[in-house]
Amino acid sequence: MSVSDKDSLVVARSERTPPAARPERTPADKPLPPPERLALAERIQRTPRPMSADRLNHRARRISPLTRRILFFNAFALFILIGGVLWVQSSRAGLVQERIAGIRDQALIVAGALAEYTAIQERRVIDTAQAEPLLRQLIAPTHLRARVYTTGGQLQIDTRNLLARNIVVTESLPPPESTNPALAYLERGLAVAQGFYDRLMGVRPLAQLEPYFEAGQNGRVYTEVNLALGGENGSSVRVNELDKLVLSVAVPIRRFATLYGVLMLTTESGDIDDILKDERAALVKVFALAFGVLLLSSLYLAGTIAAPVRRLAAAAERVRRGRAGRETIPEIPDRGDEIGELAESLSAMTRALYDRIDAIERFAADVAHELKNPITSLRSAVEMLERTKDGEDRERLVQVIRNDLKRIDRLITDISDASRLDAELSRGHSQPVDVGRLLQTLVTIYGAMDMPRGVHVEVARDSAKAAVVQGMDERLGQVFRNLMDNAISFSPDDGRVRVAAHLNGGVVRTLIEDDGPGIPDDDLERIFDRFYTERPVEHGFGKNSGLGLAIARQIIASHGGRIWAENRLDVQGNRIGARFTVELPLARSRP
Repeated sequence: MSVSDKDSLVVARSERTPPAARPERTPADKPLPPPERLALAERIQRTPRPMSADRLNHRARRISPLTRRILFFNAFALFILIGGVLWVQSSRAGLVQERIAGIRDQALIVAGALAEYTAIQERRVIDTAQAEPLLRQLIAPTHLRARVYTTGGQLQIDTRNLLARNIVVTESLPPPESTNPALAYLERGLAVAQGFYDRLMGVRPLAQLEPYFEAGQNGRVYTEVNLALGGENGSSVRVNELDKLVLSVAVPIRRFATLYGVLMLTTESGDIDDILKDERAALVKVFALAFGVLLLSSLYLAGTIAAPVRRLAAAAERVRRGRAGRETIPEIPDRGDEIGELAESLSAMTRALYDRIDAIERFAADVAHELKNPITSLRSAVEMLERTKDGEDRERLVQVIRNDLKRIDRLITDISDASRLDAELSRGHSQPVDVGRLLQTLVTIYGAMDMPRGVHVEVARDSAKAAVVQGMDERLGQVFRNLMDNAISFSPDDGRVRVAAHLNGGVVRTLIEDDGPGIPDDDLERIFDRFYTERPVEHGFGKNSGLGLAIARQIIASHGGRIWAENRLDVQGNRIGARFTVELPLARSRP
Protein backbone atom coordinates (compact mmCIF):
# COMPACT_ATOMS: atom_id res chain seq x y z
CA MET A 1 0.00 0.00 0.00
CA SER A 2 1.37 3.40 -0.93
CA VAL A 3 1.84 6.34 1.36
CA SER A 4 -1.17 8.08 -0.11
CA ASP A 5 -3.38 5.09 0.58
CA LYS A 6 -2.22 4.95 4.17
CA ASP A 7 -2.95 8.67 4.62
CA SER A 8 -6.41 8.25 3.16
CA LEU A 9 -7.05 5.25 5.39
CA VAL A 10 -6.00 7.25 8.46
CA VAL A 11 -8.39 10.02 7.51
CA ALA A 12 -11.20 7.53 6.92
CA ARG A 13 -10.66 5.87 10.29
CA SER A 14 -10.74 9.22 12.04
CA GLU A 15 -14.12 9.92 10.37
CA ARG A 16 -15.63 6.71 11.73
CA THR A 17 -14.94 7.72 15.31
CA PRO A 18 -18.31 8.25 17.11
CA PRO A 19 -18.96 11.78 18.42
CA ALA A 20 -18.88 10.62 22.06
CA ALA A 21 -15.40 9.12 21.61
CA ARG A 22 -13.94 12.11 19.80
CA PRO A 23 -11.61 14.39 21.75
CA GLU A 24 -13.07 17.65 22.89
CA ARG A 25 -12.76 20.35 20.29
CA THR A 26 -10.50 23.24 21.10
CA PRO A 27 -11.42 26.80 20.25
CA ALA A 28 -8.96 26.61 17.36
CA ASP A 29 -11.03 23.84 15.79
CA LYS A 30 -14.22 25.90 15.80
CA PRO A 31 -14.94 27.68 12.51
CA LEU A 32 -14.73 31.45 12.85
CA PRO A 33 -16.86 33.85 10.81
CA PRO A 34 -15.20 36.15 8.31
CA PRO A 35 -13.62 39.30 9.76
CA GLU A 36 -16.24 41.56 8.23
CA ARG A 37 -19.10 39.52 9.69
CA LEU A 38 -17.42 39.36 13.09
CA ALA A 39 -16.87 43.11 13.16
CA LEU A 40 -20.47 43.73 12.10
CA ALA A 41 -21.76 41.36 14.81
CA GLU A 42 -19.69 43.16 17.45
CA ARG A 43 -21.00 46.55 16.31
CA ILE A 44 -24.58 45.32 16.41
CA GLN A 45 -24.07 43.91 19.88
CA ARG A 46 -22.50 47.11 21.20
CA THR A 47 -24.97 49.45 19.56
CA PRO A 48 -28.37 49.58 21.32
CA ARG A 49 -31.37 49.31 19.07
CA PRO A 50 -33.03 52.71 18.76
CA MET A 51 -36.32 52.93 20.55
CA SER A 52 -39.30 54.66 19.07
CA ALA A 53 -40.71 57.88 20.49
CA ASP A 54 -43.85 56.08 21.61
CA ARG A 55 -41.82 53.63 23.66
CA LEU A 56 -39.75 56.43 25.19
CA ASN A 57 -42.93 58.30 26.08
CA HIS A 58 -44.34 55.08 27.52
CA ARG A 59 -41.35 54.74 29.83
CA ALA A 60 -41.57 58.40 30.84
CA ARG A 61 -45.26 58.22 31.78
CA ARG A 62 -45.97 57.85 35.46
CA ILE A 63 -49.52 56.60 34.94
CA SER A 64 -49.87 53.77 32.48
CA PRO A 65 -52.56 53.85 29.77
CA LEU A 66 -54.20 50.84 31.39
CA THR A 67 -54.52 52.74 34.67
CA ARG A 68 -56.04 55.71 32.86
CA ARG A 69 -58.53 53.45 31.09
CA ILE A 70 -59.59 51.84 34.37
CA LEU A 71 -60.04 55.24 36.00
CA PHE A 72 -61.87 56.67 33.01
CA PHE A 73 -64.39 53.88 32.55
CA ASN A 74 -65.08 53.48 36.26
CA ALA A 75 -65.56 57.24 36.62
CA PHE A 76 -67.64 57.33 33.44
CA ALA A 77 -69.99 54.70 34.85
CA LEU A 78 -70.26 56.60 38.13
CA PHE A 79 -70.96 59.91 36.37
CA ILE A 80 -73.62 58.24 34.25
CA LEU A 81 -75.27 56.92 37.39
CA ILE A 82 -75.13 60.23 39.25
CA GLY A 83 -76.12 62.17 36.13
CA GLY A 84 -79.09 59.89 35.65
CA VAL A 85 -80.23 60.46 39.22
CA LEU A 86 -79.82 64.21 38.84
CA TRP A 87 -81.67 64.16 35.54
CA VAL A 88 -84.52 62.22 37.06
CA GLN A 89 -84.70 64.73 39.89
CA SER A 90 -84.17 67.75 37.67
CA SER A 91 -86.91 66.75 35.27
CA ARG A 92 -88.86 65.84 38.29
CA ALA A 93 -91.58 67.98 37.24
CA GLY A 94 -93.47 65.11 38.87
CA LEU A 95 -92.95 66.64 42.27
CA VAL A 96 -93.89 70.10 41.00
CA GLN A 97 -96.87 68.79 39.06
CA GLU A 98 -98.06 66.82 42.05
CA ARG A 99 -97.83 69.93 44.12
CA ILE A 100 -99.74 71.95 41.49
CA ALA A 101 -102.38 69.22 41.28
CA GLY A 102 -102.82 69.36 45.05
CA ILE A 103 -103.12 73.13 45.00
CA ARG A 104 -105.66 72.88 42.16
CA ASP A 105 -107.80 70.47 44.17
CA GLN A 106 -107.70 72.80 47.15
CA ALA A 107 -108.51 75.76 44.90
CA LEU A 108 -111.54 73.97 43.42
CA ILE A 109 -112.83 73.14 46.88
CA VAL A 110 -112.40 76.70 48.15
CA ALA A 111 -113.85 78.16 44.92
CA GLY A 112 -116.87 75.90 45.23
CA ALA A 113 -117.40 76.97 48.82
CA LEU A 114 -117.15 80.65 47.89
CA ALA A 115 -119.60 80.25 45.04
CA GLU A 116 -122.03 78.37 47.26
CA TYR A 117 -122.01 80.58 50.34
CA THR A 118 -120.75 84.04 49.36
CA ALA A 119 -121.95 84.62 45.81
CA ILE A 120 -124.44 87.46 45.14
CA GLN A 121 -126.38 86.26 42.11
CA GLU A 122 -127.95 89.59 41.20
CA ARG A 123 -124.63 91.43 41.01
CA ARG A 124 -122.53 88.37 39.97
CA VAL A 125 -119.92 89.17 42.63
CA ILE A 126 -118.52 87.64 45.80
CA ASP A 127 -119.66 89.10 49.11
CA THR A 128 -116.43 90.24 50.73
CA ALA A 129 -117.84 90.27 54.25
CA GLN A 130 -118.91 86.64 54.02
CA ALA A 131 -115.87 85.47 51.98
CA GLU A 132 -113.14 86.76 54.30
CA PRO A 133 -113.97 84.60 57.36
CA LEU A 134 -114.50 81.58 55.10
CA LEU A 135 -111.11 82.09 53.47
CA ARG A 136 -109.51 82.60 56.87
CA GLN A 137 -110.71 79.17 57.99
CA LEU A 138 -109.94 77.32 54.73
CA ILE A 139 -106.59 78.87 53.77
CA ALA A 140 -104.83 79.24 57.11
CA PRO A 141 -103.91 75.50 57.50
CA THR A 142 -102.57 75.22 53.94
CA HIS A 143 -99.81 77.87 54.23
CA LEU A 144 -100.91 79.18 50.83
CA ARG A 145 -101.73 82.67 49.70
CA ALA A 146 -105.23 83.17 48.29
CA ARG A 147 -106.39 86.04 46.16
CA VAL A 148 -109.88 86.66 44.86
CA TYR A 149 -110.33 88.71 41.70
CA THR A 150 -113.52 90.11 40.31
CA THR A 151 -114.84 89.29 36.87
CA GLY A 152 -113.03 92.39 35.69
CA GLY A 153 -109.67 91.16 36.97
CA GLN A 154 -109.44 93.52 39.97
CA LEU A 155 -108.09 92.30 43.28
CA GLN A 156 -110.89 91.89 45.83
CA ILE A 157 -109.41 89.83 48.70
CA ASP A 158 -105.76 88.97 49.58
CA THR A 159 -105.22 86.56 52.48
CA ARG A 160 -101.71 87.98 53.05
CA ASN A 161 -103.44 91.03 54.51
CA LEU A 162 -106.42 89.08 55.80
CA LEU A 163 -104.41 86.64 57.93
CA ALA A 164 -102.20 89.47 59.24
CA ARG A 165 -98.99 87.47 58.63
CA ASN A 166 -95.72 89.20 59.23
CA ILE A 167 -94.22 88.80 55.84
CA VAL A 168 -90.57 89.71 56.04
CA VAL A 169 -88.72 89.84 52.78
CA THR A 170 -85.01 89.35 53.24
CA GLU A 171 -82.36 90.29 50.75
CA SER A 172 -78.70 89.36 50.92
CA LEU A 173 -76.63 92.51 50.72
CA PRO A 174 -73.54 92.32 48.53
CA PRO A 175 -70.27 92.11 50.46
CA PRO A 176 -68.27 95.30 50.72
CA GLU A 177 -65.99 95.76 47.76
CA SER A 178 -62.41 94.88 48.47
CA THR A 179 -59.66 97.31 47.69
CA ASN A 180 -57.43 94.46 46.53
CA PRO A 181 -58.19 93.70 42.82
CA ALA A 182 -57.16 90.07 43.19
CA LEU A 183 -59.47 89.54 46.17
CA ALA A 184 -62.28 91.34 44.36
CA TYR A 185 -61.83 89.11 41.34
CA LEU A 186 -61.83 86.02 43.59
CA GLU A 187 -64.96 87.16 45.39
CA ARG A 188 -66.76 87.70 42.08
CA GLY A 189 -65.72 84.24 40.97
CA LEU A 190 -66.99 82.71 44.21
CA ALA A 191 -70.27 84.56 43.80
CA VAL A 192 -70.70 83.24 40.26
CA ALA A 193 -69.87 79.72 41.47
CA GLN A 194 -72.36 80.04 44.33
CA GLY A 195 -75.03 81.21 41.92
CA PHE A 196 -74.32 78.34 39.60
CA TYR A 197 -74.47 75.92 42.52
CA ASP A 198 -77.80 77.36 43.67
CA ARG A 199 -79.24 77.05 40.19
CA LEU A 200 -77.86 73.54 39.84
CA MET A 201 -79.33 72.45 43.14
CA GLY A 202 -82.72 74.03 42.44
CA VAL A 203 -85.87 72.25 41.39
CA ARG A 204 -85.07 72.71 37.72
CA PRO A 205 -81.26 73.01 37.38
CA LEU A 206 -80.15 75.51 34.77
CA ALA A 207 -83.75 75.96 33.62
CA GLN A 208 -84.93 79.45 32.54
CA LEU A 209 -88.16 80.09 34.47
CA GLU A 210 -90.44 83.12 34.27
CA PRO A 211 -89.78 85.56 37.12
CA TYR A 212 -92.49 86.14 39.66
CA PHE A 213 -93.75 89.66 40.30
CA GLU A 214 -96.48 91.33 42.31
CA ALA A 215 -99.27 92.51 40.04
CA GLY A 216 -100.95 94.84 42.52
CA GLN A 217 -104.64 95.38 41.87
CA ASN A 218 -104.67 94.21 38.23
CA GLY A 219 -104.81 90.44 38.08
CA ARG A 220 -104.98 90.24 34.32
CA VAL A 221 -101.18 90.43 34.12
CA TYR A 222 -101.14 86.79 35.27
CA THR A 223 -101.73 84.29 32.49
CA GLU A 224 -103.49 81.82 34.76
CA VAL A 225 -105.96 84.51 35.88
CA ASN A 226 -106.86 85.25 32.28
CA LEU A 227 -107.43 81.54 31.69
CA ALA A 228 -109.65 81.34 34.74
CA LEU A 229 -111.64 84.37 33.58
CA GLY A 230 -112.22 82.43 30.37
CA GLY A 231 -113.62 79.51 32.33
CA GLU A 232 -110.50 77.29 32.38
CA ASN A 233 -108.13 76.28 35.14
CA GLY A 234 -104.68 77.81 34.85
CA SER A 235 -101.32 77.25 36.53
CA SER A 236 -97.78 78.56 36.30
CA VAL A 237 -94.30 77.96 37.71
CA ARG A 238 -92.23 81.05 38.44
CA VAL A 239 -89.16 81.92 40.43
CA ASN A 240 -88.93 84.90 42.76
CA GLU A 241 -86.01 87.17 43.51
CA LEU A 242 -84.78 84.74 46.19
CA ASP A 243 -84.58 81.96 43.59
CA LYS A 244 -87.54 80.22 45.19
CA LEU A 245 -90.26 78.55 43.23
CA VAL A 246 -93.66 80.16 43.23
CA LEU A 247 -96.46 77.87 42.12
CA SER A 248 -99.72 79.51 41.14
CA VAL A 249 -103.14 78.01 40.36
CA ALA A 250 -106.16 80.04 39.26
CA VAL A 251 -109.68 78.58 39.01
CA PRO A 252 -112.97 80.24 38.16
CA ILE A 253 -115.53 80.84 40.95
CA ARG A 254 -118.81 79.85 39.35
CA ARG A 255 -122.16 78.35 40.18
CA PHE A 256 -124.52 76.99 37.57
CA ALA A 257 -122.24 78.28 34.78
CA THR A 258 -122.30 81.78 36.22
CA LEU A 259 -118.88 83.34 36.82
CA TYR A 260 -118.52 85.30 40.05
CA GLY A 261 -114.74 85.81 40.04
CA VAL A 262 -111.39 84.04 40.10
CA LEU A 263 -109.59 82.37 43.01
CA MET A 264 -105.77 82.29 42.77
CA LEU A 265 -103.72 80.19 45.20
CA THR A 266 -99.94 80.77 45.42
CA THR A 267 -97.16 79.06 47.40
CA GLU A 268 -95.01 81.22 49.62
CA SER A 269 -92.84 78.94 51.73
CA GLY A 270 -90.49 77.50 49.11
CA ASP A 271 -90.72 74.09 50.79
CA ILE A 272 -90.20 72.26 47.48
CA ASP A 273 -86.88 74.00 46.97
CA ASP A 274 -85.66 73.11 50.44
CA ILE A 275 -86.60 69.44 50.05
CA LEU A 276 -84.90 69.06 46.70
CA LYS A 277 -81.81 70.97 47.79
CA ASP A 278 -81.43 68.74 50.80
CA GLU A 279 -81.79 65.66 48.61
CA ARG A 280 -79.23 66.92 46.12
CA ALA A 281 -76.81 67.96 48.84
CA ALA A 282 -77.00 64.43 50.24
CA LEU A 283 -76.53 63.09 46.71
CA VAL A 284 -73.40 65.22 46.27
CA LYS A 285 -71.99 63.79 49.50
CA VAL A 286 -72.74 60.28 48.32
CA PHE A 287 -71.14 61.10 45.00
CA ALA A 288 -67.98 62.42 46.67
CA LEU A 289 -67.74 59.29 48.83
CA ALA A 290 -68.40 57.01 45.86
CA PHE A 291 -65.81 58.84 43.78
CA GLY A 292 -63.22 58.44 46.54
CA VAL A 293 -63.97 54.72 46.78
CA LEU A 294 -63.86 54.49 42.98
CA LEU A 295 -60.49 56.22 42.88
CA LEU A 296 -58.98 53.93 45.51
CA SER A 297 -60.45 50.78 43.98
CA SER A 298 -59.33 51.81 40.49
CA LEU A 299 -55.80 52.50 41.69
CA TYR A 300 -55.74 49.16 43.49
CA LEU A 301 -57.10 47.38 40.44
CA ALA A 302 -54.63 49.14 38.18
CA GLY A 303 -51.82 48.27 40.56
CA THR A 304 -52.74 44.60 40.53
CA ILE A 305 -53.04 44.54 36.73
CA ALA A 306 -50.93 47.29 35.21
CA ALA A 307 -47.91 46.97 37.52
CA PRO A 308 -47.33 43.23 36.86
CA VAL A 309 -47.90 43.74 33.15
CA ARG A 310 -45.32 46.54 33.12
CA ARG A 311 -42.90 44.26 34.99
CA LEU A 312 -43.42 41.57 32.39
CA ALA A 313 -43.01 44.10 29.56
CA ALA A 314 -39.76 45.38 31.11
CA ALA A 315 -38.47 41.82 31.50
CA ALA A 316 -39.41 41.06 27.89
CA GLU A 317 -37.53 44.19 26.82
CA ARG A 318 -34.45 43.03 28.74
CA VAL A 319 -34.72 39.63 27.10
CA ARG A 320 -34.93 41.31 23.70
CA ARG A 321 -31.88 43.46 24.35
CA GLY A 322 -29.92 40.61 25.92
CA ARG A 323 -27.12 42.80 27.24
CA ALA A 324 -26.74 41.18 30.66
CA GLY A 325 -26.73 37.59 29.49
CA ARG A 326 -29.82 35.48 29.39
CA GLU A 327 -32.54 37.36 31.19
CA THR A 328 -35.59 35.45 32.33
CA ILE A 329 -39.23 36.43 32.63
CA PRO A 330 -40.15 36.58 36.33
CA GLU A 331 -42.88 34.26 37.44
CA ILE A 332 -45.60 35.42 39.82
CA PRO A 333 -46.50 32.27 41.75
CA ASP A 334 -48.69 34.11 44.27
CA ARG A 335 -51.06 35.23 41.53
CA GLY A 336 -53.68 32.58 40.83
CA ASP A 337 -55.32 34.61 38.07
CA GLU A 338 -54.72 35.33 34.39
CA ILE A 339 -51.73 37.58 35.18
CA GLY A 340 -50.00 34.66 36.91
CA GLU A 341 -50.83 32.39 34.00
CA LEU A 342 -49.46 34.99 31.58
CA ALA A 343 -46.22 35.29 33.55
CA GLU A 344 -45.85 31.52 33.69
CA SER A 345 -46.53 31.20 29.96
CA LEU A 346 -44.04 33.96 29.09
CA SER A 347 -41.43 32.37 31.35
CA ALA A 348 -41.97 28.97 29.74
CA MET A 349 -41.85 30.57 26.29
CA THR A 350 -38.53 32.24 27.15
CA ARG A 351 -37.07 28.99 28.39
CA ALA A 352 -38.26 27.23 25.25
CA LEU A 353 -36.70 30.03 23.17
CA TYR A 354 -33.38 29.64 24.96
CA ASP A 355 -33.57 25.87 24.52
CA ARG A 356 -34.23 26.38 20.83
CA ILE A 357 -31.26 28.75 20.57
CA ASP A 358 -29.07 26.20 22.37
CA ALA A 359 -30.28 23.48 20.02
CA ILE A 360 -29.51 25.65 17.01
CA GLU A 361 -26.04 26.41 18.35
CA ARG A 362 -25.37 22.72 19.02
CA PHE A 363 -26.69 21.84 15.59
CA ALA A 364 -24.45 24.46 13.97
CA ALA A 365 -21.44 23.13 15.91
CA ASP A 366 -22.23 19.54 14.92
CA VAL A 367 -22.68 20.56 11.30
CA ALA A 368 -19.33 22.38 11.32
CA HIS A 369 -17.66 19.35 12.88
CA GLU A 370 -19.20 16.87 10.44
CA LEU A 371 -18.35 19.00 7.43
CA LYS A 372 -14.82 19.46 8.67
CA ASN A 373 -14.06 15.72 8.47
CA PRO A 374 -14.69 15.21 4.72
CA ILE A 375 -13.14 18.60 3.96
CA THR A 376 -10.00 17.56 5.85
CA SER A 377 -9.93 14.26 4.01
CA LEU A 378 -10.49 16.07 0.73
CA ARG A 379 -7.66 18.50 1.45
CA SER A 380 -5.28 15.63 2.29
CA ALA A 381 -6.22 13.75 -0.87
CA VAL A 382 -5.67 16.82 -3.03
CA GLU A 383 -2.28 17.47 -1.48
CA MET A 384 -1.25 13.84 -1.99
CA LEU A 385 -2.58 13.93 -5.55
CA GLU A 386 -0.21 16.77 -6.38
CA ARG A 387 2.82 14.80 -5.11
CA THR A 388 1.86 11.36 -6.40
CA LYS A 389 3.09 10.37 -9.88
CA ASP A 390 1.92 6.76 -9.92
CA GLY A 391 -1.20 6.34 -12.05
CA GLU A 392 -2.80 3.71 -9.83
CA ASP A 393 -2.28 5.78 -6.69
CA ARG A 394 -3.67 8.85 -8.43
CA GLU A 395 -6.76 6.88 -9.42
CA ARG A 396 -7.28 5.83 -5.82
CA LEU A 397 -6.94 9.42 -4.62
CA VAL A 398 -9.40 10.61 -7.25
CA GLN A 399 -11.86 7.99 -5.97
CA VAL A 400 -11.35 9.27 -2.42
CA ILE A 401 -12.07 12.80 -3.63
CA ARG A 402 -15.25 11.65 -5.36
CA ASN A 403 -16.42 9.85 -2.19
CA ASP A 404 -15.70 12.89 -0.05
CA LEU A 405 -17.60 15.16 -2.43
CA LYS A 406 -20.55 12.75 -2.39
CA ARG A 407 -20.46 12.70 1.37
CA ILE A 408 -20.40 16.51 1.55
CA ASP A 409 -23.30 16.70 -0.88
CA ARG A 410 -25.27 14.12 1.16
CA LEU A 411 -24.49 15.92 4.41
CA ILE A 412 -25.61 19.28 3.00
CA THR A 413 -28.83 17.73 1.68
CA ASP A 414 -29.63 16.02 4.99
CA ILE A 415 -28.68 19.12 6.97
CA SER A 416 -30.96 21.25 4.79
CA ASP A 417 -33.84 18.83 5.34
CA ALA A 418 -33.23 18.77 9.09
CA SER A 419 -33.05 22.58 9.32
CA ARG A 420 -36.37 22.94 7.49
CA LEU A 421 -38.07 20.34 9.65
CA ASP A 422 -39.01 22.68 12.52
CA ALA A 423 -40.58 25.23 10.19
CA GLU A 424 -42.52 22.58 8.31
CA LEU A 425 -43.77 20.98 11.51
CA SER A 426 -44.94 24.34 12.86
CA ARG A 427 -46.70 25.31 9.61
CA GLY A 428 -48.14 21.88 8.81
CA HIS A 429 -51.80 21.03 9.37
CA SER A 430 -52.55 17.89 11.34
CA GLN A 431 -55.32 15.52 10.42
CA PRO A 432 -56.49 12.05 11.49
CA VAL A 433 -54.01 9.40 10.34
CA ASP A 434 -54.80 5.67 10.38
CA VAL A 435 -51.49 4.15 11.49
CA GLY A 436 -52.49 0.60 10.55
CA ARG A 437 -53.40 1.64 7.02
CA LEU A 438 -50.23 3.71 6.70
CA LEU A 439 -48.05 0.77 7.74
CA GLN A 440 -49.87 -1.56 5.35
CA THR A 441 -49.32 0.89 2.48
CA LEU A 442 -45.60 1.15 3.23
CA VAL A 443 -45.20 -2.64 3.47
CA THR A 444 -47.01 -3.02 0.14
CA ILE A 445 -44.57 -0.54 -1.44
CA TYR A 446 -41.60 -2.44 -0.01
CA GLY A 447 -43.08 -5.68 -1.31
CA ALA A 448 -43.13 -4.29 -4.84
CA MET A 449 -39.46 -3.26 -4.61
CA ASP A 450 -36.37 -5.38 -5.25
CA MET A 451 -35.23 -5.82 -1.65
CA PRO A 452 -31.51 -6.27 -0.93
CA ARG A 453 -30.31 -9.68 0.27
CA GLY A 454 -33.81 -11.12 -0.02
CA VAL A 455 -35.10 -9.28 3.06
CA HIS A 456 -38.86 -9.51 3.51
CA VAL A 457 -41.08 -6.89 5.24
CA GLU A 458 -44.40 -8.02 6.70
CA VAL A 459 -47.23 -6.64 8.85
CA ALA A 460 -48.57 -8.58 11.79
CA ARG A 461 -52.12 -9.82 11.25
CA ASP A 462 -53.33 -8.61 14.62
CA SER A 463 -52.34 -5.01 13.95
CA ALA A 464 -54.89 -2.43 15.04
CA LYS A 465 -57.42 -1.63 12.35
CA ALA A 466 -58.62 1.69 13.81
CA ALA A 467 -55.43 3.09 15.32
CA VAL A 468 -56.07 6.72 14.40
CA VAL A 469 -53.75 9.50 15.56
CA GLN A 470 -53.74 13.23 14.93
CA GLY A 471 -50.76 14.30 12.87
CA MET A 472 -49.15 14.78 9.45
CA ASP A 473 -49.20 11.57 7.43
CA GLU A 474 -46.18 12.51 5.31
CA ARG A 475 -43.95 13.07 8.33
CA LEU A 476 -45.18 9.96 10.12
CA GLY A 477 -44.58 8.02 6.93
CA GLN A 478 -41.04 9.43 6.86
CA VAL A 479 -40.44 8.14 10.42
CA PHE A 480 -41.67 4.64 9.62
CA ARG A 481 -39.70 4.55 6.37
CA ASN A 482 -36.50 5.55 8.20
CA LEU A 483 -37.06 2.83 10.79
CA MET A 484 -37.86 0.20 8.16
CA ASP A 485 -34.83 1.19 6.05
CA ASN A 486 -32.66 0.98 9.13
CA ALA A 487 -34.05 -2.46 9.98
CA ILE A 488 -33.57 -3.67 6.39
CA SER A 489 -29.96 -2.45 6.31
CA PHE A 490 -29.09 -4.48 9.44
CA SER A 491 -31.10 -7.59 8.56
CA PRO A 492 -29.17 -10.71 7.46
CA ASP A 493 -29.71 -12.50 4.17
CA ASP A 494 -33.31 -13.67 3.76
CA GLY A 495 -34.15 -11.91 7.01
CA ARG A 496 -37.56 -10.56 8.00
CA VAL A 497 -38.64 -7.16 9.19
CA ARG A 498 -41.85 -7.35 11.25
CA VAL A 499 -44.15 -4.37 11.62
CA ALA A 500 -47.09 -4.25 14.03
CA ALA A 501 -49.39 -1.64 15.59
CA HIS A 502 -51.34 -2.20 18.82
CA LEU A 503 -53.64 -0.10 21.00
CA ASN A 504 -52.25 0.32 24.49
CA GLY A 505 -54.57 2.43 26.61
CA GLY A 506 -54.75 5.89 25.07
CA VAL A 507 -51.76 5.44 22.73
CA VAL A 508 -50.95 3.58 19.52
CA ARG A 509 -47.78 1.53 19.91
CA THR A 510 -45.95 0.64 16.68
CA LEU A 511 -43.20 -2.00 16.74
CA ILE A 512 -40.56 -2.49 14.03
CA GLU A 513 -38.30 -5.53 14.59
CA ASP A 514 -35.41 -7.04 12.67
CA ASP A 515 -33.18 -10.13 12.92
CA GLY A 516 -29.90 -8.22 12.82
CA PRO A 517 -27.02 -8.08 15.29
CA GLY A 518 -28.86 -5.73 17.63
CA ILE A 519 -27.57 -2.55 19.23
CA PRO A 520 -24.85 -2.24 21.88
CA ASP A 521 -26.41 -1.42 25.22
CA ASP A 522 -24.38 1.76 25.53
CA ASP A 523 -25.69 2.98 22.16
CA LEU A 524 -29.44 2.43 22.71
CA GLU A 525 -29.90 6.14 23.42
CA ARG A 526 -26.86 7.48 21.60
CA ILE A 527 -28.11 6.33 18.20
CA PHE A 528 -30.71 9.13 18.33
CA ASP A 529 -27.98 11.78 18.50
CA ARG A 530 -27.37 13.83 15.39
CA PHE A 531 -24.62 12.61 13.05
CA TYR A 532 -24.01 9.48 15.11
CA THR A 533 -23.67 6.34 13.03
CA GLU A 534 -22.22 2.94 13.85
CA ARG A 535 -22.49 0.45 11.00
CA PRO A 536 -20.58 -2.61 9.91
CA VAL A 537 -17.63 -2.11 7.54
CA GLU A 538 -19.37 -3.97 4.76
CA HIS A 539 -22.07 -1.26 4.62
CA GLY A 540 -19.52 1.18 3.32
CA PHE A 541 -18.10 4.25 4.95
CA GLY A 542 -19.81 7.61 4.74
CA LYS A 543 -23.06 6.41 3.18
CA ASN A 544 -25.15 7.52 6.16
CA SER A 545 -25.24 11.00 7.64
CA GLY A 546 -26.52 9.86 11.04
CA LEU A 547 -29.55 12.20 10.95
CA GLY A 548 -32.32 9.69 10.25
CA LEU A 549 -33.08 8.59 13.81
CA ALA A 550 -32.58 12.13 15.16
CA ILE A 551 -35.15 13.44 12.66
CA ALA A 552 -37.50 10.56 13.53
CA ARG A 553 -37.37 11.44 17.26
CA GLN A 554 -37.97 15.12 16.48
CA ILE A 555 -41.04 14.34 14.38
CA ILE A 556 -42.50 11.97 16.95
CA ALA A 557 -41.88 14.49 19.76
CA SER A 558 -43.73 17.19 17.78
CA HIS A 559 -46.71 14.80 17.59
CA GLY A 560 -46.72 14.36 21.37
CA GLY A 561 -45.29 10.85 21.26
CA ARG A 562 -42.01 9.10 22.02
CA ILE A 563 -39.65 6.65 20.38
CA TRP A 564 -37.01 4.33 21.81
CA ALA A 565 -34.86 1.37 20.84
CA GLU A 566 -34.26 -1.96 22.57
CA ASN A 567 -32.78 -5.38 21.81
CA ARG A 568 -34.64 -8.60 21.19
CA LEU A 569 -33.23 -11.36 23.39
CA ASP A 570 -33.57 -15.11 23.32
CA VAL A 571 -34.03 -17.33 26.37
CA GLN A 572 -30.27 -17.31 27.03
CA GLY A 573 -30.19 -13.50 26.96
CA ASN A 574 -28.39 -13.23 23.63
CA ARG A 575 -29.24 -10.48 21.18
CA ILE A 576 -31.25 -11.77 18.22
CA GLY A 577 -32.26 -8.45 16.73
CA ALA A 578 -33.35 -4.88 17.41
CA ARG A 579 -36.77 -3.40 18.10
CA PHE A 580 -37.87 0.20 17.64
CA THR A 581 -41.04 1.29 19.45
CA VAL A 582 -43.09 4.36 18.54
CA GLU A 583 -45.94 5.56 20.77
CA LEU A 584 -48.43 8.17 19.56
CA PRO A 585 -51.53 9.44 21.40
CA LEU A 586 -54.86 8.39 19.99
CA ALA A 587 -56.87 11.11 18.26
CA ARG A 588 -59.70 12.41 20.39
CA SER A 589 -63.10 11.62 19.02
CA ARG A 590 -64.99 14.73 17.99
CA PRO A 591 -68.64 15.11 18.99
